[in-house]
Amino acid sequence: MRLFKRAKKKDGWLAVAIARDGVAITSVKRVPDAKPLVHFAQFLPGNSGVEMIEKAGREGQAAGRHCTTLLSGGDYQILNVEAPNVPREEMKTAVRWRLKDILDFPAAEATIDVLDIALDANSRAQQSVFVVAAKNSIIAPRQKLFLDAKVELTAIDIPEMAQRNVSAMLEPEGRGIAMLSFGDDGGLLTVSYRGELYLSRRFDVTLTQLLEPDHDRKHASFDKITLELQRSLDHFERQYSFISVAKLILGPSSVTGLEEYLSSNLYTPVETLNLATLFDLSRTPDLADPAQQQRFFLAIGAALRDGEGA
Repeated sequence: MRLFKRAKKKDGWLAVAIARDGVAITSVKRVPDAKPLVHFAQFLPGNSGVEMIEKAGREGQAAGRHCTTLLSGGDYQILNVEAPNVPREEMKTAVRWRLKDILDFPAAEATIDVLDIALDANSRAQQSVFVVAAKNSIIAPRQKLFLDAKVELTAIDIPEMAQRNVSAMLEPEGRGIAMLSFGDDGGLLTVSYRGELYLSRRFDVTLTQLLEPDHDRKHASFDKITLELQRSLDHFERQYSFISVAKLILGPSSVTGLEEYLSSNLYTPVETLNLATLFDLSRTPDLADPAQQQRFFLAIGAALRDGEGA
């Protein structure tokens, strides 16, 4: 028996996305000079208790991978706040103090992280940061769920960063990409530039509403989305004048008519993403279906994480 066994090298990331009706698990392998390979994408229907996470760990070979899980839209707040003028190592403490008057719960009860927002050298914009804040009462049970299931959790992700990971792959040289996806939590608009997140907005329109068979109700949602997009992108252009947004990419889904509607009402070119243009799906043929692409979209984005840390 070897007492000092060398730790097994971890092979990429396993993303575990907990939804209302089950758990989506996926792993993506980055391949030099080729599209990233989606190793597998599996949906496990049912209640996301310890047994389900244990099964997700077995099916996803969690022991040989770094593991991340995604929070849902209502589990956290992401805020754009003025960056405190303090050394980097004191940033979280200084930001927590600022959050006292912003959060709808005590800042002392929050788990927080800080994401830098890079500015152009000639920009006059105020230096700001994204602050992600979640109640400890949400983070602790999620950590315990994976601990009890004996699945080692390396990181906890948010949808904005998962979506950023995908949109960064689509950025033309020197320009930004706006991306809009829909799920049970509603719509998520992000803008990425040089691989960094610059904008996050939530839209109160769910995927179910966009799949509504009633024409009038569906188009009322289209109108709402159009207005929110115009406001958000106009404000973004004023705030970050050094970033030119090349196009708006709609996340994959089986929604019909939205791309055409937005194209006729926005100045920005609009396209719908097919994951096959970015990823090798040869091992996951079920992902040819846009509805399946939508189900795994954010999990695939989370599995694109770089590095090993949180």
